[in-house]
Amino acid sequence: MAEIQQPPLNWEASATATHPQVSSTLPPEVETCLKNARFLHLATCDALYPHVSLMNYTYLPSTPYEPNPVIIMTTNPSSKKTLNLMNNPRVSLLVHDWVSHRPPTRVPDPTRESSPPPQATRSSLASLLLNINTSALSSISATINGTARIIERGSEEEAWCKDRHLENNTFGDQVREEQGVFGAPQNPASTEGDGGASCFIEGEEVRVMLVGVKECRIADWKGGVKDWVIVHPEEQDQWGRGAMLNGIS
Repeated sequence: MAEIQQPPLNWEASATATHPQVSSTLPPEVETCLKNARFLHLATCDALYPHVSLMNYTYLPSTPYEPNPVIIMTTNPSSKKTLNLMNNPRVSLLVHDWVSHRPPTRVPDPTRESSPPPQATRSSLASLLLNINTSALSSISATINGTARIIERGSEEEAWCKDRHLENNTFGDQVREEQGVFGAPQNPASTEGDGGASCFIEGEEVRVMLVGVKECRIADWKGGVKDWVIVHPEEQDQWGRGAMLNGIS
């Protein structure tokens, strides 16, 4: 049996002040998580309360317009998150590789509806997914801080980002297959062709949002954390000689 490789991180207790690693890229664990997760949580804030949205997204280590890691999302110009961004472009994102469906409790609760729906128990694949050893699959969650901007409408950058975002969120038959596995009613009108992606990416009023990644905090299932700061390689000097670039001093 192959040995399980430990993450190349020095974990610290989450309540302590950590020593951030300085890098021009995100850690491999976070990149893998971003490439495999279906959604992320976007937190924006006005002057009073944070506002959290569940978002489709596209992660790119760089673009022809941005040398550092970015995350592409789309938004309605009249939405709460867009209004928040106009006043405060600083955002936080949460992405994780945990199995998100809540497993059954030891004592059945008749008042709680199960998720996925009861029909999923008829599928052997669904049963496998629901009863799988989550501790073997789950490893990290990552909180990513950055600055968001709405890309200029009609620009080459907007067109390029929309194309990449649509490519990354076009699922087609996979969406219908997932609905069948978990017992959800299939709606061909909402999943035909591109899996319904174009309605929230190519709509006439849709705006493209780009988040430039600035910081990242990785947490493991034991509560240990490690902080990363994303900088240009030439900016390493301002962190001092003891700083680490790409995790290496």
